[in-house]
Amino acid sequence: MKKIIIVGRPNTGKSTLFNALTNSRDALVHDRPGVTRDMVSLPIPNRPWILFDTAGLENAKTGIAHDSTDIAINAIASADAILFVVDGRVGLNPMDIEWAKLVHKKSKAPALLLVNKSESAKRLSDIHDFYKLGFGEPLLISAEHKRGFDEIHEFLDRNAGDATIEDTDKKEIKIAVLGQPNVGKSTFVNRVLGEKRQIVMDAPGITRDTVKIPTKFYGRDIVLMDTAGLRRKAGVTDDVETLSALKSLDAIEKSDIVILIVDATKNIENQALSIAARVYDAGKILCVALNKWDLVDETEREDKLLKLKHQFTNSFHQIIKPLILAISAEKGTGVQNLFKRIYEQWDLSNTDAPTSLINRIIEKLVADRQPPMSRLKRPMKIKFARQTGHHPFKITINVGGASDIPESYTRYLRRGVATALHLEHLPIVIEYKKEENPFD
Repeated sequence: MKKIIIVGRPNTGKSTLFNALTNSRDALVHDRPGVTRDMVSLPIPNRPWILFDTAGLENAKTGIAHDSTDIAINAIASADAILFVVDGRVGLNPMDIEWAKLVHKKSKAPALLLVNKSESAKRLSDIHDFYKLGFGEPLLISAEHKRGFDEIHEFLDRNAGDATIEDTDKKEIKIAVLGQPNVGKSTFVNRVLGEKRQIVMDAPGITRDTVKIPTKFYGRDIVLMDTAGLRRKAGVTDDVETLSALKSLDAIEKSDIVILIVDATKNIENQALSIAARVYDAGKILCVALNKWDLVDETEREDKLLKLKHQFTNSFHQIIKPLILAISAEKGTGVQNLFKRIYEQWDLSNTDAPTSLINRIIEKLVADRQPPMSRLKRPMKIKFARQTGHHPFKITINVGGASDIPESYTRYLRRGVATALHLEHLPIVIEYKKEENPFD
């Protein structure tokens, strides 16, 4: 797969173009300039290209704009092709010329000049001015209305060479990294990647997009999903932050495993527990990473770890033993062990338990504690059980008679099955089906 980079000044429509070309909504789109900060990437459907959306290029000496521009410049240097986007309504800007010079200096890759927002010829500035950028004939497009996309695809096909389309059936473990703002999520992602891919600053709310990064770590193909920090709703007043939060929550559903980063130097807040509850309710594997463990006084570590485990264990009935591990993303300690443990849980969740074993476990649990009578005072008969799913590990139980089994009894069965199969760290789903035993 080849890399094609979208670059240009802020607010020229790069993220809208990214979403349109990838048939996705992965890039955060807003009228406000400078919303994109980190790089977002996705394959272009049916073509051997990975498309990268970058932050708007800005001439800043320090701060977020400087760091995001630096990441974009590094991406330009490694690109196989470049889409340089300008705003057709605004016309040629002096900074367009400066950034075009930088692109020519940093890369010899083929580049296509896209004059975006060209829905109406009456609103366009002088198109001939854009020849000054040195990219040849400008292509008039509308990212919002997908105008000019045939020419973009022709450019991609012309420069694809012998690249092949990536196998979409390849199974990569999707791992979402969640947490409140400023707990070290991006530092953790950069540690795993071994490079500064995500912006890291000592301030909350730096990451806005959910950034999906395919990589290989500790022997496995994974997709890391760095997400925006989640705050309590009462603390969110900005609509961009609201959109970022929705993307973060959506990452839970799209993931296989969630790593919840918390700041070990502080007390666990209800917001972190709320995120954990969402993960369990979605049936995802959860690992709570106690980051900044190196900053916790050594004499307090044992008591703090026991307190945190007790707090998480008592907060959730969906799981017996939350997987809680201490790490330092800054120094790298504990990170490999964390991935070793979550890979172990992934493999366990992927196993097939023999139907005979599941039935023996259920029969013993029922013998030890009979199901309660239904609201109509009719006995509940639990008959036949079998595994019917992975990720989460799911068991379907055939029942006869009344089937309104209370949640408390389902919780008892779930915990009993998890203990017997050594799946204490995993969410287990139990569903009931009112039909006769097929083996009767």
